[in-house]
Amino acid sequence: MATVKRIVCLANSRKLNGRCVAGKELSGGQPVGWIRPVSTREHEEVSEYERQYQDGSDPRVLDILDLPLLDPSPKAYQQENWLLDPDQYWVNAGRVSWDDLQQLADPIAPLWINGHSTYNGINDRIPLSLASSLTSSLRLVRVDRLVLSVFKPGQAFGNPKRRVQGRFHHGGADYGLWITDPIYERRYLAKPDGTYEIGESFLTVSLGEPHNDACYKLIAAVIERNGGTAT
Repeated sequence: MATVKRIVCLANSRKLNGRCVAGKELSGGQPVGWIRPVSTREHEEVSEYERQYQDGSDPRVLDILDLPLLDPSPKAYQQENWLLDPDQYWVNAGRVSWDDLQQLADPIAPLWINGHSTYNGINDRIPLSLASSLTSSLRLVRVDRLVLSVFKPGQAFGNPKRRVQGRFHHGGADYGLWITDPIYERRYLAKPDGTYEIGESFLTVSLGEPHNDACYKLIAAVIERNGGTAT
């Protein structure tokens, strides 16, 4: 039998052939911790069918969701995972505003473990040997400035694919992380290669699935002051 958990949706990000949805649980109107609904697939991504409202629409960042969940399903550093009930609709119970986000934000601190970077990134990689000690994989952080770069990271190796990267400063460290927010990714891939600056924002940062003996920090959602999320 499903347990219904109410969360504020803080990510509906691209993941393989589905999405990674996550948010802060509310109890008595107060945030009490992160929840990431997951499927029974190998990589636990959530399909469009599994995450839809009764009218067929997709949850948006800042929606308040009532989620039918079956059991906790923690895995390694992703301790926030819960197995979703694929036979029930999700329910939209309202929206939160920009002014509510500060209450939902996590304390200012380094994003898990720093000091490991990929060729194009900054503090974006954590070796699995170190990640095994972690007990969380989601953070909501406020930044004064976010710089988005659109470029071809693999061009020198014959890969013409363009990607969007976000660079910001938080908790005394600089970060350069790939964007998996599909709305912002599409918006900026439609622009020419270059650098674009966004002002004050909240970012949902997630630790993704293990890959090549490491896990990677990703910007799963961008929430701007002027208008909340991109449309």
